[in-house]
Amino acid sequence: MEKYIGLMSGTSLDGVDAVVVETNGTKINLLGHADFPMDPQLKVDLLAVCTGQQTNLKVIGEIDHRLGHLFADATLHLLHTLSLKPEDITAIGSHGQTVFHSPDAQYPFTMQLGDSNIIAAKTGIDTVADFRRKDMALGGQGAPLVPAFHHTLFGKPESTHVILNIGGISNISILQKNSPVIGYDTGPGNMLMDAWIAEHQQVSFDKNGDWARSGTVIDELLENLKQHNYFARPYPKSTGRELFNLDWFSQYIENTPYLPQDVQATLLEFTVSTIVDQVIKFHAGDSAKLLVCGGGAHNQYLMERLQHHLPNWAVVITNDYNVDSDNMEAMAFAWLAHQRIHDLPSNEPDVTGASRYASLGVLYPVS
Repeated sequence: MEKYIGLMSGTSLDGVDAVVVETNGTKINLLGHADFPMDPQLKVDLLAVCTGQQTNLKVIGEIDHRLGHLFADATLHLLHTLSLKPEDITAIGSHGQTVFHSPDAQYPFTMQLGDSNIIAAKTGIDTVADFRRKDMALGGQGAPLVPAFHHTLFGKPESTHVILNIGGISNISILQKNSPVIGYDTGPGNMLMDAWIAEHQQVSFDKNGDWARSGTVIDELLENLKQHNYFARPYPKSTGRELFNLDWFSQYIENTPYLPQDVQATLLEFTVSTIVDQVIKFHAGDSAKLLVCGGGAHNQYLMERLQHHLPNWAVVITNDYNVDSDNMEAMAFAWLAHQRIHDLPSNEPDVTGASRYASLGVLYPVS
């Protein structure tokens, strides 16, 4: 068993999740984790890029540099917290910070920033990054990548298990006996809810979904949102902030008298409804389970709404299966680093649409 560090900063831009896992590729044990905050100005600058504001190569290069130091500092903080040395770690798996994901354009590309040369140099640990572009070069979406990890963790049960990650975007992994692993982005997760409450309540998220609970769903608005053509597209598919963002949403509420809390309730139901519309397609067996991870697992009202719409499913958080719901994705990128170091496959072609299995990621060695 070797020790790997996983670093994850998702579309919510709420900081870096850093974990240490011990793994041989089939067994994965979480040894510890630490959260590391993102400088508020860096978040502002990142949001400007992610939401399409005018930028230039100098700004992009500087953000790449600043993120490299952020990820390196998160690693050093984690090592200090767990009393580990760089030589204890085989490699770091760094997801990087996605600033644009465009798998379906004429010239498909995805861009994650965070200079891995800086991470390797500053920490003294070999670093694996750039996980998505090899899959895209093979005709895939480059996302989601965690279903292969979910398959390793949970296997293929007798009854359907769907692993649901609710970060800024929501994605699912479908695990069924005698069936290929399926996984894709269902649409928005916390992103629109977080942006709306930040604008109207000056807080970064809706704790427990309390503000959404205080409102009433606007049925007409919900139905209009669900007409977006992304939801009718077949998988494999993936999406991000470049598609679902507050500027996109604003066209639906211009010159309307909606109360802000009713809009928040509608955005929560939008997330829930677009998840449920996909999950119900895969029910099989007597004990189907929806295992939820990511920040959305802490939203009590969202969890209640999922259970309401899925009365024949057990809706639980992955902690109930001894997998930390807050650190699932960071653990996945630690595992992906292991797969790359040992030149083992780490994508699921049935998930991403890639033409074949591949060992994803680029190695940035210390020496």
